[in-house]
Amino acid sequence: MTYRKSPVKIGIVDDHNLFRKGLIKLIDLADKENYLIVLEAESGKDMIKKLDPKALPDILILDIDMADMDGFETMLWLRNNQPKISVLVVSMVETDEAISRMMRLGVKGYLSKDIEVEDIHQALQAISKKGFYYTDFLTGKLIESLQTSEVGSAEVSGSGKTDVLPHINENEYKFIRLACTDLTYEQIADKMYLSPKTIDGYRAAIFNRFSIRNRPGLILFALKNNIFRIEDIK
Repeated sequence: MTYRKSPVKIGIVDDHNLFRKGLIKLIDLADKENYLIVLEAESGKDMIKKLDPKALPDILILDIDMADMDGFETMLWLRNNQPKISVLVVSMVETDEAISRMMRLGVKGYLSKDIEVEDIHQALQAISKKGFYYTDFLTGKLIESLQTSEVGSAEVSGSGKTDVLPHINENEYKFIRLACTDLTYEQIADKMYLSPKTIDGYRAAIFNRFSIRNRPGLILFALKNNIFRIEDIK
């Protein structure tokens, strides 16, 4: 006897009804048999009202720019109340700050709204099988370099430190941890009692040394090497 696997349950939270319907169409075209839409909501508050404990989404597709309760607030609520739901952001908001903030909140993937059938299919498949979906859009070539380099394969010791740390001095270590917060680079300079020019020097040196392209990439690097953890966010 063969057993049919259960479909991946999908939720969609976006304040544009037309986009929600279009996304459902893309998902159906990708693999109608293995995906099941269990929730549609137009905001975080609407999502909270509609969540059914007996049919929670495995993956929630979330927009950022929404009235009433935006994507950041919604993601924070999910992290505190439904942490088992994996979140894929699909949004026109593509700034480094927005991506960094969502990564710190624990999203599993990030896509632009300018997507095709194959994009959404790959993202849903990767999150359901591997637990995450990071693309060139999110981190450039960072994932590949971390996976294939000694930095990416560094062993975590009992103290929680990795082999990459000997290549980072104390001030650079502090800078990396602060860069994983909502602080601007200028605020980081104030907090470290250093000039913005010195902070720019730390940033440039670290980016160059570890082939990092942007701030989201720096956060991923810090998470990968146990320099910063999601649990550190207060």
